Amino acid sequence: MTHLPPTSESTASKLFWWLPFGKVPEILPTALAEKMPNPDLRPQLLDVRTRREWRNGHLAGAVSIPIAELRANIETLPFDMDKPVVAICLSAHRSIPAVRLLRRFGFTDVVQLAGGMIAWRSLSLPEQTEA
Repeated sequence: MTHLPPTSESTASKLFWWLPFGKVPEILPTALAEKMPNPDLRPQLLDVRTRREWRNGHLAGAVSIPIAELRANIETLPFDMDKPVVAICLSAHRSIPAVRLLRRFGFTDVVQLAGGMIAWRSLSLPEQTEA
């Protein structure tokens, strides 16, 4: 897969891309759940929580890359840059820098799961666990 080079940006945004503050676009858990069964609407899912959190439950089809490893592994993501991506974490905190980083590397349609897995689970939406 070919990725575009990072866009030009300020030194501050290069150094502090990982800060989990500010706003990024979001998708509500219910809206994501509605898209999941339809292959034409289903976005690519990136779970940036820890491996332990991942094993305790994640969305079907999500790719797990902890936020601490994302920058080093962004070139290996099995994603199409022109298709929507949803970044997922526990509380919509770690997914903020994931959205920023993906956009910086040329992904155009990137959002975070509003409220993260806490919001997903509060609605009893489906998830998978690893043994």
